[in-house]
Amino acid sequence: QVQLVESGGGLVQAGGSLRLSCAASGRTFSSYAMGWFRQAPGKEREFVAAISWSGGSTYYADSVKGRFTISRDNAKNTVYLQMNSLKPEDTAVYYCAAGGSVEVVAGLYDYWGQGTQVTVSS
Repeated sequence: QVQLVESGGGLVQAGGSLRLSCAASGRTFSSYAMGWFRQAPGKEREFVAAISWSGGSTYYADSVKGRFTISRDNAKNTVYLQMNSLKPEDTAVYYCAAGGSVEVVAGLYDYWGQGTQVTVSS
């Protein structure tokens, strides 16, 4: 069992930056691939970024590539999402998720956090 708690969301102007954190409980964090997803009002949850258990492989949605960076610190049981050059269309609730392998499909992840709101004003 893994429990995930996101933090770091907030209101930021377009062009600004935020860093999201996702703290995990449990001693097996380092064995899980981690993903970040987001969901805007009226839209389906969409893939943002993912990272392998070792941190050696990362994957990004085309919409965030070059602006967002996913990383993890297994000693701290935490995964991060550094978001730069934010745009109004990045506004959404951001969720972290843990699963057995790196996936872009939300349904393939086993554990989810409660989400953190990111709002980007124009």
